[in-house]
Amino acid sequence: MTATLDDAAQQARFDALIDADERIEPRDWMPEAYRKTLIRQISQHAHSEIIGMQPEGNWITRAPSLKRKAILIAKVQDEAGHGLYLYSAAQTLGISREEMTRQLIEGQARYSSIFNYHTPTWADMGAIGWLVDGAAICNQVPLCRASYGPYGRAMVRICKEESFHQRQGFEILLTLSRGTPQQKQMAQDAVNRWYFPSLMMFGPPDDESPNSAQSMAWKIKRFSNDELRQRFVGMLQPQFEALGLECPDKELYFDEETGRWVMSELDWEEFREVLRGNGEANAERIRHRRQAHDEGEWVREAAAAFAAKQQSAAA
Repeated sequence: MTATLDDAAQQARFDALIDADERIEPRDWMPEAYRKTLIRQISQHAHSEIIGMQPEGNWITRAPSLKRKAILIAKVQDEAGHGLYLYSAAQTLGISREEMTRQLIEGQARYSSIFNYHTPTWADMGAIGWLVDGAAICNQVPLCRASYGPYGRAMVRICKEESFHQRQGFEILLTLSRGTPQQKQMAQDAVNRWYFPSLMMFGPPDDESPNSAQSMAWKIKRFSNDELRQRFVGMLQPQFEALGLECPDKELYFDEETGRWVMSELDWEEFREVLRGNGEANAERIRHRRQAHDEGEWVREAAAAFAAKQQSAAA
């Protein structure tokens, strides 16, 4: 960080680093708006990983075999790790983990709307893995090149693990689709539930997204919401054929002239309602997170006391 430079010179240096596709590091000067944007995006991403443990953790004891239980436990454990990586990245921007947690459990911070839906059958674990984690990979792989160093580096490991989660979900659906007619229908029903919400994970249309353009200018994001949605829809179509399942969007087609997928209009009012806290499981998710935080207070106190004892002994 160059403290002797005036604001204009610091801004020019920051802009030069962005233009050169180089990384901004925690000790570098950065505009306050850039810092706040990163805190918002990274903390929301971290919250999503932590809240996302709930719908899958709900199925650990009910998974159909010991192997399935072990795989699901590993996946939920991965999500916890992802949250910790991201909270750590956000902390380099000057916000504490305690503050981020407070914002989440008091309803002041957002997380991905996708985790406010229920998971009534085992097939939902497959649909979440294939569609939700697949959308996450499509969205997050470009974030490995995010202009903020700690965020981009955290995303490298996260994306590697998310690719395992996506394959696991695909395999669950493939097994069900090759099973009995009832099992195949259960897989189709789960895909029907999660397909459109997974497309909304990329965010509102570009002309309605207030933060997307600036995030792209700062090279935090590399592609717009609509570009990522187009890419994801195209990736799914051959996979639908491999699974032997139908795409829920009956109006979907590829326009040869424009080179783009034309899809049904998404229910953005539903999306906004979920963001407002009126989804199927919003209140339940926050209540469970608050309860876990309260019940874990003694663990945090014990860890802090032990750390203080170790520090005292080393002094």
